[in-house]
Amino acid sequence: MEAKEKKHVITQEDIMNLLDSCYEKCLNGIPKVSPSVEDMAADYLKKHKSTEEACRAMLRNQVAKCTTSGVITGFGGFITMPVAIPANVGSVIYVQMRMIACVAYMADYELNSDQTQTFVYACLAGVAVNSLVKQAGIKFGVKFANGLIKKIPGKVLTKINQKVGFRFITKFGTKGIVNLGKLLPGVGAVVGGGLDLVETKIIADRAYKWFLKGDFSVKGEAEDETIEIDEADFENVTENGESK
Repeated sequence: MEAKEKKHVITQEDIMNLLDSCYEKCLNGIPKVSPSVEDMAADYLKKHKSTEEACRAMLRNQVAKCTTSGVITGFGGFITMPVAIPANVGSVIYVQMRMIACVAYMADYELNSDQTQTFVYACLAGVAVNSLVKQAGIKFGVKFANGLIKKIPGKVLTKINQKVGFRFITKFGTKGIVNLGKLLPGVGAVVGGGLDLVETKIIADRAYKWFLKGDFSVKGEAEDETIEIDEADFENVTENGESK
C-alpha cells in the first residue's frame, strides 16, 4: 500500500520538469495548436499603437482563455506531466506561463536566459523576489529591472526555483487541483472557470507589474516567504550573472 502511495507524491523534480516542459512549448509553440511567444507578441504589437496597449490586450485574451474549457483541453497532450497531476492542469499552467513569457518578451527580456525563465516561474507561482532584486540593484548599481535580472547569479536562481517548487507542491498537496480548476470526470475539460479566472487575473496583473513596470512585489507577501540571500551569493559573479 505504502509503495503505491509513494508513486503519487509530487516532488520538486516533478514540478520543475512540468515547468520546463511548459516553458519549452512557450518558446517554440505547439505546431497547429499554439504559436510561439515571439509570434504571439508580434501579432499583438502589430495591432496596437504601444507596447502597453498590446500587452493589456494580450492579457485580457489569455485570462479569457483560462475560463474556456475547449481552448484549455487542446494543450494537455503536448505537455510532459508528472503522474500525479492531470494533463488539464498542465494546460492551465501552460496558458498562464505563456502569458507571462509574452509580457517579458514585449518588455525586451531575453527569453532564452536562465534568469528570465526563473523569473517567469516565480511570477507564475507568486514567489516574492522584490527584496533580492533590490539587493542585486545595490550590488550591481543597475537601475533598470531588465539589465538587473541579467546579472542575478545561478546560486540565487536555484533558491528562487526551490521556492517555486515548494509553492506548487503545497498547492497540489493541500488544496489539490481545486486551485487550478475542477476537473469534470470522464470529460477532461476544466470547469469551475471562476477559480481559473481569479487566479489567472492575479497572475496577469503581476506579470504586467513585474516585467513592464519593474515592480517585483507580490500582494500580501509575508516575511517568511522572502528568499534569503547573502553577500556570498553575489561574489565572484561576472556581468552576465555567471560564476567566475
